[in-house]
Formats: sequence, structure tokens, C-alpha cells
Amino acid sequence: MKVDRPRFATDPLSVGGQAVIEGVMMRAPGAIATAVRRPDGSIAIERKSFKSLAARVPLLKLPIFRGAIGLVESLYIGVGSLMYSAETAIDEEEGGNASPSPAKKPADWKTKLALGGTVAVSLLLGIGFFFYLPLVLTDLTGVKSGIGFNLIDGVFRLAFFLVYIWGITRWKEMRRVFEYHGAEHKSIFAYEAGLPLTVENARGMIRFHPRCGTSFLLIVMLSSIFVFVFLGRPEDIGDRLTRLAFVPLIGGISYEAIKLSGRYGSRPWVRPFIVPGLWLQRLTTREPDDSQLEVALAALHAALGLPATEPLAAPAVARPALAAAAQAG
Repeated sequence: MKVDRPRFATDPLSVGGQAVIEGVMMRAPGAIATAVRRPDGSIAIERKSFKSLAARVPLLKLPIFRGAIGLVESLYIGVGSLMYSAETAIDEEEGGNASPSPAKKPADWKTKLALGGTVAVSLLLGIGFFFYLPLVLTDLTGVKSGIGFNLIDGVFRLAFFLVYIWGITRWKEMRRVFEYHGAEHKSIFAYEAGLPLTVENARGMIRFHPRCGTSFLLIVMLSSIFVFVFLGRPEDIGDRLTRLAFVPLIGGISYEAIKLSGRYGSRPWVRPFIVPGLWLQRLTTREPDDSQLEVALAALHAALGLPATEPLAAPAVARPALAAAAQAG
């Protein structure tokens, strides 16, 4: 029986992803798919339909608004995919179902509570480390000028971010996540180049992508300096906490910047702005092996609504020069 292929998006920025535990999450228009490699070599796949709030509310499609909403949605999707990959790994370690079937028993409430608690604590620690602690340290410098205070605060925040990135690269257990991160980028580059989505084609792609989450976070750190300068010097704890309300704005600005870098990354005037993020990806990505590329491609096929065994001949919706620009970086 003939199966109709789904209509592909004409926007090359419509497909993205994230590395998870022993797998990759891919997001395409209308769906999210997470593929995880089981210990027995099979691949577990979870696919969910998803329609962005911005697609349902016209106002939220406007610049800045769409980025703020996208930031919250990406966090929600990313946490869900991480929990799925973690649940799969825990089930396998505890002797759960290791059959090739994608069906998997739901994790019990204790596992979900533990994973949810870990995520919540991580978010609180992240806010404290990247937003509150830099303010405390800047206070100790005695700077009174609003502009000077926020510039120093921004330098502290950027330094903490870079130290954090460097620190997690020293963690051996993270190496495979970074390899899956590279597999995600290579698979997306193959899609954007309009090539059939096969391991052979993905293998030849580079692992540094202008729209990477690492680059996005770097832009967030730099955008926060610009936004907080307008808030002046915080005088009390209330002023400091008020800054958290501006995080969605910072996310919205950063989203627009990362989208422009993806669309115009091959232009000479844009390259200086994307190169720092590409350099940083040398720390957060590693060269994947073919089995990891297979997982990333399985997730991408599932997100696009196609069987993982079918080599998808995607339309040439992207600019091949984008990969060249990333390579040059």
C-alpha cells in the first residue's frame, strides 16, 4: 500500500534536536521524537505530536514573543526527552523489558519524582549560579555606576558559563552525550543539505552547527548584559529577583539572534558573530560513531513521520554554504 509522505517544511530552521542519555531527541513541525540505544543494540523510539503555542496564538508568532515561548517549550520538551531516556536506561539496568518493541512500561511514581526533583534542583542551582552569585560578587567590587556594575556582572556570568562548559567536558560520563550531540548536528546538516538521510551522508558532515544550543546559551549570556544595563544597579534582594522576570525577554532576543545566524551564517558580516559559538562547540560535541549516527537518524525519521529504514530524500531547503561557514569557524 502506498504511503503518502508528509509535507516538508520549507524553512531550513524548522528542524532541531538535543542529545540525551544514549540517544537523541529531534523536533520537526508537528512532532517530537526521541531515539535511545538499548544495551541489546536495538533502538527505542518515542514519538509525540506537538504543536507550539506560537502556532496556535497569532500574537505569539511575533519576534521576541516567539523566542520567549520557544525557550519555555524547549525546556519542557528537553526535560521530557531526558526523563524518557533516563527511564529507559533505568529499566534496562533493573532488568526491565529489553525487547526491540518500542513499547515500554511506564516508570513508577518514585522514579518520576526523583527525576523531576533532580531537574527542579538543577534549575534552581543554575539560576543561583549564573544569575544571583554574579550579582553578589559584583557587589563586593564596590562599583556604584549602573553601567559599570552590569558590565562586571556580565563578565562574571560569562566567566561562570565558560568554566561550567569546561568543567562538564572533564566529566568522562559526559563524553558519550557529546558524541550524540555531534551525531545530532551531522544528521541535521544532512537534512538541510537535501541529502538522503543515511549514515554515510551524515558521517561526512561537520559537527559544528550555528543553531546549536551551546551557541544559544553563549548569546543568552551576552544578551543579558545588554538587557540588564537598562535596569541599573540593583539595590536590594527585590531588585535582584526582579531580573528573573526579564529572562524570557533575554531568551526572545537570543532566539532571534540564533535564527538570524542560521539563516545568514554564510554571509561574511555574520561569521564573526557565530564563530565564538562554533569554537565553543569543540568542547560540547565529539565525533560520533556510526551507531550513534544511526540513532540520531532514527529520531529524525520518526520526527518527520517516516520509517527509520527508509532513506529520506529531503528537499534542498537549506543553504549548503551554511555548513561551509560552520566549517570555516
